[in-house]
Amino acid sequence: MTTHLLGIRHHGPGSARSVLRSLDELQPDALLVEVPADVQGALRWIGDSHLVPPVSLLGYVVAEPARAAFAPFASFSPEWQAIRWANERDVPVTAIDLPLSVTLAHVPTDELVGEAMPPDPIGDLAAAAGDPDPERWWDDMIEHRGDGVPAFDAVADAMAAAREGFVPSLEEHRREAHMRRAIRRSARGGAQRIAVVCGAWHVPALDVTSTTATADAAALRKLPKAKVSVAWVPWTHRRLTPASGYGAGVASPGWYRHVFEHPGPDGVARFFVDAARLVRARGGAASPDHLIAGTRLADSLAALRGRPRVGLGEVLDAAGAVMGGLDTVRSDLVIGDALGTVPPSAPQVPLARDVAAAQRSARLRPSADTTHLEIDLRTPTGLRKSHLLHRLVALGVPWGSRADGRSSSGTFREAWNLRWEPELSIRLIERAGYGTTLASAATARLIERSDAARGLAELVGVLDIALLAGLPDAVEPAVRRLASRAATDPDLGHLLDASVPLAHALRYGDVRGTDASSLRAVFDGLVVRAIAGLPAACRSLDDDAAEVIVERLTGFMGALAMLDHPARRGAFPAVLAQLSEQGGHGLVEGRASRLLHDAGVWSASDVRGRVGRALSGGTPAARGAAFVEGFVAGSG
Repeated sequence: MTTHLLGIRHHGPGSARSVLRSLDELQPDALLVEVPADVQGALRWIGDSHLVPPVSLLGYVVAEPARAAFAPFASFSPEWQAIRWANERDVPVTAIDLPLSVTLAHVPTDELVGEAMPPDPIGDLAAAAGDPDPERWWDDMIEHRGDGVPAFDAVADAMAAAREGFVPSLEEHRREAHMRRAIRRSARGGAQRIAVVCGAWHVPALDVTSTTATADAAALRKLPKAKVSVAWVPWTHRRLTPASGYGAGVASPGWYRHVFEHPGPDGVARFFVDAARLVRARGGAASPDHLIAGTRLADSLAALRGRPRVGLGEVLDAAGAVMGGLDTVRSDLVIGDALGTVPPSAPQVPLARDVAAAQRSARLRPSADTTHLEIDLRTPTGLRKSHLLHRLVALGVPWGSRADGRSSSGTFREAWNLRWEPELSIRLIERAGYGTTLASAATARLIERSDAARGLAELVGVLDIALLAGLPDAVEPAVRRLASRAATDPDLGHLLDASVPLAHALRYGDVRGTDASSLRAVFDGLVVRAIAGLPAACRSLDDDAAEVIVERLTGFMGALAMLDHPARRGAFPAVLAQLSEQGGHGLVEGRASRLLHDAGVWSASDVRGRVGRALSGGTPAARGAAFVEGFVAGSG
């Protein structure tokens, strides 16, 4: 029985090529991989043509989904390539890292088995080699090569030297004990040629002769456990970078994918072709001469810098000197905007599966980039798009945010900015308790919000979302609570403030074919109460209160106009006429006069007479100034 420890760098393209080369040479009858042991069942999907990386395994505590951990994979990840190789050949694959049920059951500590020595193995090895740039040194030695078994022998020796004197934390000690135990179990199970794919740092510690099985069992005894579930979720290249907070991230996932797919000497030329295509698409200049000059310059820079082959630094320096457009090249090619896909049949929570089906039905594909979307609500597909996006907002999973778009008559058009972030997958899992479908979950959450709402404005907001999302089962409870609250709320300001979003909700309800008759009854009752209470509410106001009430009067008038409400032509103008002559605050009188003018209720001579009286010698100067301010404010 032989065990081969293949020490890799997570998401290293050279490591991935070396793994494939080694597996072809060794032909193991068992493959052990450093991924959490309780994701074992999900690994069989790797290699499925519909599971397209970058993707991630998401493990989460069932009772508390916010406690979760991601295990991302890219096409150039050594673990992904190793598992795919094994699945294609029916070689048993075993996940050997400490289970998520343990790591998510408690907060990791810095407790040590002995004294700590913080590891920076690549930095130490690069310094020993005389290279001040650890990333460049590792790329030159490992990631741009892919030498197979000899490369892993060299890595093992290097890491043994780097770990000399190192004492792991308790968490790391347990992880390595669990992996050693898995190697022993595989050997006892009859495997003759075992290949272990693990982080290079762990290789010296996974020598099963370095400690006893009894000691490892003691380290793993009576560990706390949580009930954990696992799902596949889409991931992005940007989320593979260290800037995203990912500890094992790589700075240039797009470049690494290119290096993995085009490892030969023509890889640099191919990269310049892609860069030229991108620069031209953005309006820049990139001719065949630029490509030739860029490739030659990159080769020359590598020779001058003593590098064994052209690296990313030389490519970017050459591209910047020859073509320009370096920011675009960095963003789109060096990092990349790839977003993986997960098939509906792969392990997912039911809610996430229903959202994916709704995305396909609405012909909306998640993207890692921000995209602008214009929706025409008069088409069935447009309505499905709008309902999907509003339901996700209602659920607290904001895939899109409303944006300014092209103007159109009525309310038949919506504009959105869309961007899918992997964190939204956790949000979906957190919200899975509300229902198994998007419609039922969004409805349940809106009903919960309406029950907890403390004011009219909050209730109207819930109602607005329910109408926009096409959720009638959420509309009716919100309407009932709104009617009850509006009938008893003694604050006229609350009624006026609620009128605008309520009118907006009614208007959208009409566009979407929603039965809003009960909502209209609530609005009509609110209008009656507001108009009846305005004269008394506008008496004896100080300056601050007058400023607030005039804005509310303007908003209320706009709400009536939005719906062409009968009160706009009868009861409300009569109240405005009363307020314009009431003898209260000049600001209120001026705004009431202006609203009567704008509505066409007063003729030019009526307006002229009222303004004249406000500016007559018998009117105090401060009162006349306030009248003018209220009259001309906005678009004087």
